[in-house]
Amino acid sequence: MTLEEQIYAQALVLTGDLTPQQDALLRVLCKVARNAVAGRLRPGLTPEDIQAEFISACSLTALAALSEGDSKPERVTAGELTIHHGDANAAAKCLRGQAELILIPFVRDGFAFLGV
Repeated sequence: MTLEEQIYAQALVLTGDLTPQQDALLRVLCKVARNAVAGRLRPGLTPEDIQAEFISACSLTALAALSEGDSKPERVTAGELTIHHGDANAAAKCLRGQAELILIPFVRDGFAFLGV
């Protein structure tokens, strides 16, 4: 099983039932997440070096993007167009935050307090 297939399989475990359109979109989002996360890794570090963490972070990132795509606007105004999502993306923010926490030790743009 390829890394991309493992990311998709884990995302499916976390998401439950999907429509055929959502499933197709999730496959694309898993590939996008794989490329995005791989591009952030510290020099010399490969996805295979941190396979379990990489798969988890990518699947959570893909699910966050899928969740954002499913959210409906909370309020829409026509005059001077305003679209407000409110906390509709709270789940996506939580998923993305969890992915970022997993990646902190492995990415070049990560930041974490190690001790005081």
